[in-house]
Amino acid sequence: MKKKIRIEYLLKPSSGGILWNVISTPSGLQRWFADSVTQSDKIFTFKWGKQETRNAEIINFRNDSFVRFHWTDDNPRNYFEMKIQYNELTNDLLLEITDFADPGEEEDTISLWNSQIENLRRVCGV
Repeated sequence: MKKKIRIEYLLKPSSGGILWNVISTPSGLQRWFADSVTQSDKIFTFKWGKQETRNAEIINFRNDSFVRFHWTDDNPRNYFEMKIQYNELTNDLLLEITDFADPGEEEDTISLWNSQIENLRRVCGV
């Protein structure tokens, strides 16, 4: 059974509109998450390099708030979610990632997300 992981990333407060686009659309995800992303209905196809391809279904979302994907080849209870949280008091913008990792692979999963979010910051200026 996989373990749930939550990671929060502090981003620039002015990047809310940009952020929603890059976490919820094929063109946005292709900028930082995968080499190629296509969509057919609720299924997103992610490609990395020439060999690795995975399909994920959008199982839940709320515009400008969060998007939740389920890898079609994974346990139905597992998902990965990207949620935008804005604190009006502090003007902080957080991107909260929820994912699942096999026991003993939690640090690798966190490291992978850290690398992906660095790509997101560099490419999108958030």
